[in-house]
Amino acid sequence: MSVTATVHRRRRRLGIAAGASLLVLAASGCSGLGRTAVGPVTYTTDREAVIMVNSPSVRGCHRMAPTGAREVENGTLIDIILYRTRDCTGGGTTYVATTFSDVTAPGSLPWRSYRFVH
Repeated sequence: MSVTATVHRRRRRLGIAAGASLLVLAASGCSGLGRTAVGPVTYTTDREAVIMVNSPSVRGCHRMAPTGAREVENGTLIDIILYRTRDCTGGGTTYVATTFSDVTAPGSLPWRSYRFVH
């Protein structure tokens, strides 16, 4: 094997390793302090009001309308957990992956808050 071929292989491996490292750093940076979830969280209330929150912060608990939501669509790039309480506590949670939606079962309580998984 020639010296030139060996040098090219090493450069290629270094390039792949550097690219993978940058990808990991970029992905982990998306959920840092002060970051937002790119895209909208859209929900529908009992009164058929459609509320869209664009690019909310990935940190903390986000309250929904006082009457809560019956249908939620996660258009962000980060998964969310829906809660039946106003403070993101308690059981009966629902996990909604990115670009998915969920509808409450008939007769169940509405969702009143959500939190991002990061």
